[in-house]
Amino acid sequence: MKISNGMISSVNVNPEGGVPKYSVNSARLCVGGVEGDLQKDTKHHGGPDRAVCIFSSELMGELNKEGHNFHPGAVGENLTISGIDWSGLSAGIRLAIGESVIEITKPASPCSTIEHVFSDSRFSRISEKKNPGWSRWYARVIKEAEVFKGDSVSIFHSED
Repeated sequence: MKISNGMISSVNVNPEGGVPKYSVNSARLCVGGVEGDLQKDTKHHGGPDRAVCIFSSELMGELNKEGHNFHPGAVGENLTISGIDWSGLSAGIRLAIGESVIEITKPASPCSTIEHVFSDSRFSRISEKKNPGWSRWYARVIKEAEVFKGDSVSIFHSED
């Protein structure tokens, strides 16, 4: 069942690893991760169930209104997405992004490497445990493809 439609507002990678990630026109989503994006800490990042990290452009806007310094890629997300009801995301939901399909696996736990983005250094502001509906999400790649800034995003339940 299709839930809603959105758009990729930014594709973000860092070939040297870590944050911030830098906006690019496109990147290939692969089972092993996003091409052109290095993971320095493979214990906590990357791998098939954490191949892609996503975050909401609307939530970034709200967090900036709180006085924080968010911009696409600032907290390590590969895809910044607009037009999606973030509070409706959960493990098992699939997103069709351009020609690619990803499946949400779990919330991305924030860590101290992103504390500089927060005016009060409290990076737990985007913790799913402490503030449900405000976290980044990890996803596995179901169908590999190159995705582009401006691609449409459709959300489906995994049984579709």
